[in-house]
Amino acid sequence: MLKLYNTQTRRKVDFEPREAGKVHMYVCGPTVYNYIHVGNARTFISFDIIRRYLMWRGFDVTFVQNVTDVDDKIIAKANQEGRSAAEVAREYTDAFIADMRRAGVLDPDIRPRATEEIPEMIKLVQRLIDSGRAYEVEGDVYFSVRSFPEYGKLSGRNVDEMEGGHRDLRADGQGLADRKRDPLDFALWKAAKPGEPSWESPWGQGRPGWHIECSAMSHKYLGLPLDIHGGGADLVFPHHENEVAQSEAAYSCTFARYWMHAGMLQIANAETGEAEKMSKSLNNFLLLRDALDIVRPEALRMLMLQTHYRSPLVFGDARLAEADAALARIENAVRNVDWQLDHTSDDSDVSSVIDAEALDVACVQAKRAFTEAMDDDFNAPEALGAVFTLVSDMNSAIADKTVSACDVAVVRSVRDVVVELMGVFGIDVAAAQDAAAGDGYPAEVIALAADLAGYTGDSASEAVQALLAARTEARAAKNWAVADQVRDGMKALGLVIEDTPQGPRVSMA
Repeated sequence: MLKLYNTQTRRKVDFEPREAGKVHMYVCGPTVYNYIHVGNARTFISFDIIRRYLMWRGFDVTFVQNVTDVDDKIIAKANQEGRSAAEVAREYTDAFIADMRRAGVLDPDIRPRATEEIPEMIKLVQRLIDSGRAYEVEGDVYFSVRSFPEYGKLSGRNVDEMEGGHRDLRADGQGLADRKRDPLDFALWKAAKPGEPSWESPWGQGRPGWHIECSAMSHKYLGLPLDIHGGGADLVFPHHENEVAQSEAAYSCTFARYWMHAGMLQIANAETGEAEKMSKSLNNFLLLRDALDIVRPEALRMLMLQTHYRSPLVFGDARLAEADAALARIENAVRNVDWQLDHTSDDSDVSSVIDAEALDVACVQAKRAFTEAMDDDFNAPEALGAVFTLVSDMNSAIADKTVSACDVAVVRSVRDVVVELMGVFGIDVAAAQDAAAGDGYPAEVIALAADLAGYTGDSASEAVQALLAARTEARAAKNWAVADQVRDGMKALGLVIEDTPQGPRVSMA
């Protein structure tokens, strides 16, 4: 049974969607006033992995993620750069989508943009006014927090102990908040100011508050209750708390059955060495696009898999390098198995054979352990451990052995399970193997082959084969100096030669 941690109940619970076999999932998207940083990406990658696992488990998942393309921050950015808010939002929306795809995050099934859903928001605001849960003041509309007795149930806060902590508490910084009936009340609709984007409404020209858009769009595209509503831990209050209040007040039903929140990404402070939240306000952030210029997307995902999605994750160069090396071990294992499968023996008298039965058992056990770990609140670190165990078993089973024709099926099966399970994490280790099998080798190997093997072509893969042939010939002639030159030259390029019963093969260091 799949269990997940529900932020609202503060415990792990059995996952039971409103419709058997289907999942209606909403994850808050970005406010598009700048490029996203790696801390933002942690949330989106975490929920991408959760979505992929649900799909792998056989659920029909409908995944909705919004884009907030009208907001105070967007307007401020536009004013600063002398552009329209629409131009700023368009630029950074396109950049966000491109960055997500580059990071291997699946596109949502539906990606509503706030500016295209204004009529739905106006309907919801009017519904709250009609029910006495909201009130209008000179073109602004506020939600009455104390009209919703359960306010605070998601974040665990006591309404009587709260102080106005809302992002839009003072609508213009000049005392508008004083017109509220209660300091805790938050804006559903904001009256237009000169030069700002606005839309016609029953309360005059204006624009939506931050919180109302997710309630309107999730209701429109998924219906209520949502099965899963997710986002970063920093959204629990006030954003998600306000969504609960306005949605349940309007529709008199549960807004979301399960609330899930990803932990914050932290970075070591350069001066103190202590971990702190990565954020633009602290000016300690690394843009995702810049990170992906330094490290491949699969390694970034690997780093994030090594910490449970709800726990803080400390980001740094050393940990990225470790994650990349760990991923390379899996990729090399797949590459080596594929090489073995391309060099099978039909000789029934081979002296060393695969223990196919043990390998088959290891494969079944690994898949079960992976599923059990992910069923336990998407415990990716433990599930990844199951993959590494299988990789180790696979390496041991075929090390220094010849794969006979009768063993091909089980060896290929375990290889395919490794690829399948890593695919659930959004990492295609088969694609990495295919790249390395072709011209994925470093270009410098061509010059090395020209020098040591007389190679005259321009293909890195052909150069590797020429070097292996030259080394084999040198060894046969007992010309150990040349053989060592080939070995050491390739090692300097990150290519390790392994001698097997079927001949030499190359793996990436």
